Amino acid sequence: MSRQPFTDSPLEATLKPAASLPPDHDANVHLADHDNHDGLTFEVIETEVAGGKRVVSRGVYLAPNLITTLSLLSGFFSILASTQGEFYKAALAIFLSAILDGMDGRVARLLNAQSPFGEQYDSLADMLAFGVAPAILIYSFALQPLGRIGIGCAFVFTACGAFRLARFNVQIGSVDKKYFVGLASPLAAILVTAAVMVAIDHNAWVGSYDPLITLLFAAWVVICGLLMVSNVKYYSFKEFDKKKVPFVALIVGVLIMSIVLYDIPVGILAIGIIYALSGIVTTIKSKV
Repeated sequence: MSRQPFTDSPLEATLKPAASLPPDHDANVHLADHDNHDGLTFEVIETEVAGGKRVVSRGVYLAPNLITTLSLLSGFFSILASTQGEFYKAALAIFLSAILDGMDGRVARLLNAQSPFGEQYDSLADMLAFGVAPAILIYSFALQPLGRIGIGCAFVFTACGAFRLARFNVQIGSVDKKYFVGLASPLAAILVTAAVMVAIDHNAWVGSYDPLITLLFAAWVVICGLLMVSNVKYYSFKEFDKKKVPFVALIVGVLIMSIVLYDIPVGILAIGIIYALSGIVTTIKSKV
């Protein structure tokens, strides 16, 4: 059967049900080719599900994508700060990106403003903020003396971040949302960043072992990268806030926050290491 020509008006195309639309990629290309753009129009055209039907839509959701843009900006600023030797500012910018990355998805779900464009844009922003920025930070701070080996170790982290995000994108809808397969890229970035902050805050004793610390950083960034592409399952906490827990859990949470406040970078690094180890221990137990 031959395909009918694409002659619908923009409004009719938007309301068209899924059964009468071509596949996602073909629909977007076909619409763009027949929409009489004058070459100066800036627009996003995509297919998304609305009311149980696949529709062609134009435009983007402002609130979640602005938050993603702020996360991207923070990652970009971190890279600039790292290259200028402002390592603490670079680390704080990565932490801010992680906070914003957690917000954009929640805002999108809260406002029912999820879209394919938002998902892809978020992944690209994550690649810069949690794949490139931490690698440049740790290379500029500790790995430069290793020369090409240092470059290789930093690149391993960046490449694994790209692999992790690509795998996450293709597995959306096919894995249990309660778990991450592999360490999530923001968490891996926090492990690397917190280690740099601890080294800066405790330079009096860290600096006296420079060669050893440099090698430890090289090993650490590679380990964090490999955890991202591993098949270790980590609890995602996506449904944690929807369930009741014993009251004692709230008291434990307050105690943990009090300990972390004594030395925030050390506390964050310790919690991150415990979380990274928890997935490994759980995976080993499941195999036994």
